[in-house]
Amino acid sequence: MMQRVVVYVDGMNLFYGLRSKRNGSKGGKWPCYYWLDLRRMSQLLLHVDQKLAKICYFTARVHDDPNDPQKQRDQTTYLEALHALEDVEISLGYFIPKERRCRRCGSRWKTYEEKMTDVNIATELMGDAYEDTFDTAIVISADGDLAGPISAVLDRFTGKRIVVAFPPDRFSHRLAQIATGYLVIGRNAFSKSQLPDRLLNTDGYALTRPRNWN
Repeated sequence: MMQRVVVYVDGMNLFYGLRSKRNGSKGGKWPCYYWLDLRRMSQLLLHVDQKLAKICYFTARVHDDPNDPQKQRDQTTYLEALHALEDVEISLGYFIPKERRCRRCGSRWKTYEEKMTDVNIATELMGDAYEDTFDTAIVISADGDLAGPISAVLDRFTGKRIVVAFPPDRFSHRLAQIATGYLVIGRNAFSKSQLPDRLLNTDGYALTRPRNWN
């Protein structure tokens, strides 16, 4: 009997993992993999006796950055591309501004902190477990804050499995210890899981891979 698998993707954790490989990595730049076909990549993570039930993608809308005005447009294009894929559900958190201060010189600057992604993942994971949506869950993240909800699901639903798939340059010993199993997503999976350079969204509008994602 085929096992049902639900994949939970921490979008920002995955994005920053890929971005961290842009400098000094052998064999080219990893940001060329931003244009990621989540359905194809998820299929590559499955065993032969497993079938994909759905993909849950969690992220937050990036803030306006006058130094990089293209950033928002690129993310919007990608989210519209994901909407065109089957079985992909998108949940959005948000960013809040935070002021930072240098202890040495006293200078101040504004940064942004992502909120709600870990909460949204935990809520969806627990809800799907109660509704018996999956036999195995794959959580693509290295956020140690997810250790609590993962442990809670495994304790309450002894027949279910949760596998953590770590993005590039990301690892959590806490998650590796409490999960049923773990793996590191390699470059081969990303290179084989790229969306077409041009595709149509749900309204029939043409979407094109952002130029700086090549």
